[in-house]
Amino acid sequence: MNLALLTDGLRAEREQGITIDVAHRYFATPRRRFVIADTPGHVQYTRNMVTGASTADVAVILIDARKGVVEQTRRHAYIASLVGIRHLVVCVNKMDLVGFDEAAYDAVTNDFRETATKLEIPDITLIPVSALNGDNVVDRSENMSWYEGPPLLYHLEHVHVASDRNLHDVRFPIQYVIRPMSDEHHDYRGYAGRVASGVLHKGDDVVVLPAGLRTRVKTLDTFDGELDQAFPPQPVTVLLEDDLDVSRGDMLVGPGDQPRTARRLEATICWMTEQPLVPRGRYLVRHTTREVKAIVDELVHKIDVHTLEPDADAAQLALNDIGTVKLRLSGPLVVDDYRRNRETGSFILIDEATSGTVGAGMITGADD
Repeated sequence: MNLALLTDGLRAEREQGITIDVAHRYFATPRRRFVIADTPGHVQYTRNMVTGASTADVAVILIDARKGVVEQTRRHAYIASLVGIRHLVVCVNKMDLVGFDEAAYDAVTNDFRETATKLEIPDITLIPVSALNGDNVVDRSENMSWYEGPPLLYHLEHVHVASDRNLHDVRFPIQYVIRPMSDEHHDYRGYAGRVASGVLHKGDDVVVLPAGLRTRVKTLDTFDGELDQAFPPQPVTVLLEDDLDVSRGDMLVGPGDQPRTARRLEATICWMTEQPLVPRGRYLVRHTTREVKAIVDELVHKIDVHTLEPDADAAQLALNDIGTVKLRLSGPLVVDDYRRNRETGSFILIDEATSGTVGAGMITGADD
């Protein structure tokens, strides 16, 4: 059985022996459920890699033990760090082709640790494997008795990801206002959405942004009944104690941990279309449930994905390029830095003419 065909579903992928699009596969063990997002490694499909990694809790990077750390390895590790993945597993694969030699493994891992010094990933685990016969994949390998760590599946089952979610900063973007206007629910006014971060409790004091209105949570409703508290990414309908002017695009936040209300953003952008991003370009910014117009004030620099160094002389961002830009907005957005909150620190850029998504952004700075 060729397990590569499990994720290489496109005919072109099987013909060329490369991954082109993101493939999602699902499996479960008695301890945990998993979603595998198999992402492309080729530089031509960087945008697909960013898309697949943007919602991941753990990144697994494969290194050929014969070839060691290559440009593709550094690029994938950089993107994993860029999108805020906090747990990285490096599998040094094909150990059978180097005779299960510990010295060959050490040479690869020492090289990768040098690359890792440039990354903002706090948890990095290295595992020698031979996927052909399952060495160190599910069970410990007798061929590599010198390795004292866990096999890959055991590590994935036990890696602690629950604390990665921001459960401190309450963020509830309002998606829809529910007003049944029926005899049974004549005065019902609920605000539906999905908890982006924090824990929302019945009776909590909240602030409605960008207006700055203060009120209190009266009820947390769901299809199955009322809740005392709601966690991310739970969908819920919030009823407030006061009758306020609140609509789609507004956000409920905690009074003591408010985000910034910004009209200027600095963000790292992954460009996803053949029409390049240039200074003075006009786009729509869609952030949580709010949408505003924006102008590119400045292209600060482009990242060379081969060396991971910034190029301040770049005049544009082309397809699959990554760079830092400054945006001026037509209206206020309620934002956090991406490192603090992945949900309220990210956005997409939309072409006004075609309504197509042209870029994905991660906020690094904001001003009024």
